[in-house]
Amino acid sequence: MSLTGRHVVVTRPAGQATHFATALADQGAIPVLYPVLEIRDIEDVAPLLDVAIRLDSFDLAVFVSPNAIEKALALILPRRSWPVSLRVAALGKSSERELARHGIHDVISPPLRFDSEALLDLPELTDVHGKHVIIFRGDGGREVLGDTLKGRGASIEYVTCYRRARPQLDPAPLLKLWELGQLDAVTLTSSEGLRNFHDMVGRLGQAWLKKTPAFVPHARIAEQAQALGLARVIATDPGDDGLMAGLMQYFASHGNSPSN
Repeated sequence: MSLTGRHVVVTRPAGQATHFATALADQGAIPVLYPVLEIRDIEDVAPLLDVAIRLDSFDLAVFVSPNAIEKALALILPRRSWPVSLRVAALGKSSERELARHGIHDVISPPLRFDSEALLDLPELTDVHGKHVIIFRGDGGREVLGDTLKGRGASIEYVTCYRRARPQLDPAPLLKLWELGQLDAVTLTSSEGLRNFHDMVGRLGQAWLKKTPAFVPHARIAEQAQALGLARVIATDPGDDGLMAGLMQYFASHGNSPSN
């Protein structure tokens, strides 16, 4: 197996890395968990509880991430059931799995690219004139989804379900692997996570990072990586499957021994 013995950094938030880390281990790789985003509860839940009361007034609910699903439904579902008539849209297989775990299966989701632009291309989000849409998200984030739907005639509400923060982690284990020539790849799944990782590893780590294969599932992350000076950026298909396929293809063509 092309990944046997290779150390691959997994930067997903703690609690969301298990699926991909297990898949790496199944291929003989050694996953190195280094979460670069910390998902925190919001301090004021009143706006989210208000939305829960008014769920029946919406025509479409959009969840921007698995975190939004987990945090929102943890507050909503103990208090009420999800309205049968309220359609749900989400991005990616991880979000679909999280929704299914809560009993929501009829999900509008793009099949190939897992971003706002791909979701907006779907027929269900093209004709939204007069529709009332609620978007569940973290603090901040891109406005393209809401702005585009608003431009198409929908009325939009946002509700914040969680906060993002940069973890305080010691980069020493990564620096040691780099020093030994044993850190083979880094996977980076968001632009914010990439920026955090770049800051967290410090100047010495940044020098190593520039020479390390970095696997990213979106062109926007690849552009950010190149802007930070990373020289070996490999764009993959979306999701865990895309990252895995990219890793296996890359290392299958770069020799059989780790750390080539």
